[in-house]
Amino acid sequence: MGVDYSLYGGADSLAEGRSPRRTFPNNAAILPLLPPKDPSEFLWIHTEEPHRSRRLEIMKKHPEVTKLMGYEPLTKYMVLLVVSLQFFIGIVWLANVKWNSWMFVATAYFIGGTANHNLFLAIHEITHNLAFPKVWQNKTLAILANLPIGIPYAAAFKKYHIEHHKFLGQDGIDTDLPTNIELILLNNVFGKVFFATFQILFYALRPTFVRVQTLTEWHILNLFIVLTADYLLYISFGPKVLIYFIMSSFFAGSLHPCAGHFIAEHYLWDGQDQETYSYYGKWNWLAYNVGYHNEHHDFPSIPWTRLPKLRQLAPEYYDALPAHPSWPMVIFNFIRDPEVGISARAKRRCYEGLLSD
Repeated sequence: MGVDYSLYGGADSLAEGRSPRRTFPNNAAILPLLPPKDPSEFLWIHTEEPHRSRRLEIMKKHPEVTKLMGYEPLTKYMVLLVVSLQFFIGIVWLANVKWNSWMFVATAYFIGGTANHNLFLAIHEITHNLAFPKVWQNKTLAILANLPIGIPYAAAFKKYHIEHHKFLGQDGIDTDLPTNIELILLNNVFGKVFFATFQILFYALRPTFVRVQTLTEWHILNLFIVLTADYLLYISFGPKVLIYFIMSSFFAGSLHPCAGHFIAEHYLWDGQDQETYSYYGKWNWLAYNVGYHNEHHDFPSIPWTRLPKLRQLAPEYYDALPAHPSWPMVIFNFIRDPEVGISARAKRRCYEGLLSD
């Protein structure tokens, strides 16, 4: 059978490794509520990201955690189901509906936005090689999941996201972090409304300004397959199917309940320096349990179906961590709270030699 890459957190080869330990984290208990930090600046910290240390502690205390690792066969069926649903809605259900009608827009928001957000998170899951044991199988499925999104991005997302795990908070490497220009322009109520409304554009465009990737054959294949599918849909059914796909993708990363997870995962709250937050509510049912985000960063080789079991296995590590009760409320609180804004992120200095390109 060969190497099962679902056990390696998304690595494309066994030559890849984790970033070296830089400092030892403070093992003190969770701090009490602290005064808010200066909202005009990021929180610069000098400790190691917390997930590696917690992973090692849990593996030492609960060695049976390794039994939760490995790919989830259900994922490929979920992807096929949602991709088929989106093509059915775009080609059949909306065939006689005008693209600028309220029914079309409502369908794109409530059904399409939820479905495409599900596909965003399917690609996130597949990025960690958690749908199949082989890398090429996962990358192929990611391209399939990319089709109803309308814009090719799955291949580029993989490298950026694995860097986000390995270099959490590293300035200039982790492209999940807002840039300084975003802090200058958007760190106010109107700016946060704009950011929350157009989140998907920030996550799509920001990486290309922060850190350009070298094109690989998978980038080219991803571009070719998705753009070819777009062209075939256009010549066969006109622009409406593509409008539905793109509109669904926009809503999926805008003021949509599921989109609250973008802000919920790594923004700082209540004056704490806790970098990652989980959410355990029902929206996880539509989002590959991405709300179990501390658990996911601790063990990126555990698939979505078994993240709740990780929390049950090691409650002493997770139950004491503050977690979000609601994704929609995260968006609302992010916009209205003057103490939480674009700058509410923890950053680390980029050390030379961490990356080879």
